[in-house]
Amino acid sequence: MMEWLSGMLGAWLATFVVGIAGLMALVTLNSMFMVWAERKISGWIQGRHGPTERGPQGIFQTALDVVKLLGKEQIIPDRVDKPTYLIAPVVAFIPALTMLSILPFTKEWILTDANAGLLLIFAFGGVSLMGIFMGGWASNNKYALLGAMRAVSQNIAYELPLLLSTMSIAIMVGSLKFGVIVEAQSGELPIWFVVLQPLAFVIYMISATAETNRAPFDIPEAESELVAGFHTEYGAMGFALFFLAEYTYMFVVCGVATALFLGGGTLPFVPDELTNGVLGALVFCVKAYALMFGMVMARWTFPRLRFDQLMNLAWKWLIPLSMLNLLVTALVVKLLAGGS
Repeated sequence: MMEWLSGMLGAWLATFVVGIAGLMALVTLNSMFMVWAERKISGWIQGRHGPTERGPQGIFQTALDVVKLLGKEQIIPDRVDKPTYLIAPVVAFIPALTMLSILPFTKEWILTDANAGLLLIFAFGGVSLMGIFMGGWASNNKYALLGAMRAVSQNIAYELPLLLSTMSIAIMVGSLKFGVIVEAQSGELPIWFVVLQPLAFVIYMISATAETNRAPFDIPEAESELVAGFHTEYGAMGFALFFLAEYTYMFVVCGVATALFLGGGTLPFVPDELTNGVLGALVFCVKAYALMFGMVMARWTFPRLRFDQLMNLAWKWLIPLSMLNLLVTALVVKLLAGGS
């Protein structure tokens, strides 16, 4: 009996270590690639070349930036709340890493296929917000505190339409499990939910952009007003963790959109057996990165909103529209269920 338990524990630990190592590799490569891609896209939009010196098309520039951050000394300003100041980047980053384990890359490549996986995403997102507020409050800097307060108010406002838009999909499928939602969009005649729920998809992407503090919703980090916002007093690895959390959260929200609206790792008219492995994971990542590139294009295309415009968009437009969409979806599902 003891040998069986030790064997099970060893297998679980091995799976856990391999999974965490894979997620950390994904987080690092995703951030390095997206920083390089964002520099190149911004250069293209502004008529510049972007990084060109280190490697082909400057592909190694981000890796050198990582080495620079790792080699920098961690400087802690005077009069900060030191324990909270040091732990805040970790609190902001760990939930983002945890959310990656819930994403359904394929039916087989998912670490945690929880029954309430969709709700877990929002729960961990709230914990990540706590890290942002902790960092701004503990920095003993007025710009950092203002940025943290803006982040909290912005996330509270846009969390509602984000959640309501996803609940429309949950009502249609009758489950909060990502595997079930993706499977509902596959089959002989697949219909992605972006076709059935275009309004929910638009609301979700706008709210997700605001949730990740990306332009034109980057009020908590407005350089022209708040220097760098909630991470003004952070450098070296503290700044790097906030940076990793932002790009990881971008991948998470786009991965959730891929699973909810774009069929996850499946392809139309392609047997599910072919997309259960590496091909499905590649398809999932291509869809997620396509959405991420859309967020990058929005950053370099639209001007930053004022704070009152930001709040008005959420409370006067997105929340009422998402509630109306949810109500119509519930009525249609009820009528169809009654008719059958």
